[in-house]
Amino acid sequence: MFFNKGNDQTQDRVPPNQKVTTGFPVLHYGEVPQYTDLATEWSFRIFGLVEKEMTLSFEQVMALPTNQVQNDIHCVTGWSKLDNEWEGIPVEEIAKLAGIKPEAKYVLLHAEHGWTANMPLEDFLKPGNLFAFKHNGEPLTPDHGYPLRFVIPHLYFWKSAKWVRGVEFLEKDKPGFWEKNGYHMYGNPWKSQRFAWD
Repeated sequence: MFFNKGNDQTQDRVPPNQKVTTGFPVLHYGEVPQYTDLATEWSFRIFGLVEKEMTLSFEQVMALPTNQVQNDIHCVTGWSKLDNEWEGIPVEEIAKLAGIKPEAKYVLLHAEHGWTANMPLEDFLKPGNLFAFKHNGEPLTPDHGYPLRFVIPHLYFWKSAKWVRGVEFLEKDKPGFWEKNGYHMYGNPWKSQRFAWD
């Protein structure tokens, strides 16, 4: 259910050309991954410009320290969802595992079906970003990225990759899936950076 922006306080939280929804629309490219045994079918890779590349099992990822955050999210298709509660692994826990090399300036997230999303390293490392496994107290559903999705609320929500399987640290920016198909390389919702020409 969508509704217009409310009071001034709500308006301050909603970027231009966005409508607030109380639902959680499902948007993605490709099929929803189905897992029968995460212990054998799922892993998480940290690689690129790091001191030590590694591949973690689902059990190892879930054993990392966790955090809970609350934020607003904004989809490039025009909806915003306020007051989301997420639980997951903070980005700093993932980053420090392998040791990021000084020359790394960008990140490329890798997800199922070869899907990728790019962002500057400084944006990736912002406090509050995490690899989430719960939304509003419930485990993620397959449609919303089960078992793990990235959450970076200050960029359009396509940057919050569903079904994330790894993070690559790079010296130079590299377009992800949607960026190769005409979306903005950065994606700031407050500047309406939806497409490459914005």
